[in-house]
Amino acid sequence: MNRFLNAIAITTTLILVQSCSLLLKDEGKPISAGTHQHEEHSMGEINHREPSISSTGNGKKAFTLAKLKVPSIITPNKSIPILIDVQDSDGKKIAKFDTFQENLMHLILVSDNLQFFSHLHPTYKENGQFEVAARFPQAGNYTFFSDYKPAGQTEQVSVLKTQVPGNSIATPGINLNRSKTFNDIKVNLAVYEPTVKAGKEVTLMFKLQDASNNQPLTDLQPYLREKGHLVILRQSTSLTAADYIHAHALKDTPAGQVHFITSFPQAGKYKLWGQFNRNGKIVTADFWVDAV
Repeated sequence: MNRFLNAIAITTTLILVQSCSLLLKDEGKPISAGTHQHEEHSMGEINHREPSISSTGNGKKAFTLAKLKVPSIITPNKSIPILIDVQDSDGKKIAKFDTFQENLMHLILVSDNLQFFSHLHPTYKENGQFEVAARFPQAGNYTFFSDYKPAGQTEQVSVLKTQVPGNSIATPGINLNRSKTFNDIKVNLAVYEPTVKAGKEVTLMFKLQDASNNQPLTDLQPYLREKGHLVILRQSTSLTAADYIHAHALKDTPAGQVHFITSFPQAGKYKLWGQFNRNGKIVTADFWVDAV
């Protein structure tokens, strides 16, 4: 672990947390709470978070603290080791975690302009510590959403922001096209309701076809024990836990189709990443949706 002894960025789990920067400038914003979600903001080379009471979504209170550590210098498009330590509010390691969707932790990494997305599964190293390698494709601001379940609790989501130095590339315009091709798969996004309204339940239907003949795919396999996986983020100047949606696929749908029921909490533009397993290869299909 000597490679981690350099200066590192550290964040803490949980909602309603204010923070103090020890070295670099503060990149954070005030935090808002969400159902069974915890949020924090990161500020650079070394950061510190105070523990707080977090909501678990089942009416109980959970006292947990997650610290995510990254090297002080991040080089674009290079594999970067990161560590996540999960503790209780007294600093004691939380040793046991429940498996959900085949893993002990899901780590969603996105660029703040929502052009880059990565779904990682850190390896548990025991004693409350997880390890994973990540790549940041270019300079700019990034956000981690760390999703895990301490034993006997519901999902906890911690949020960390970090920055890759350098000149950022201009963000392309938003494409609301509902039909795209990803390698050999044509994906059509259909919305059951004609208008997506904020706060209203909506059904999102991904229709997957073989790009060569437009026939529905019949060789889809489960991914994370479901027909598909869906992450949604609202476009925001500073991503928070309130912008994060993790939806579960419906079980009984026609061949080549994967459906999700969710809702968009407020008006705005949202980026969707649907992930599907075809013959062991994970296909990520991204779309934009405008909620009014």
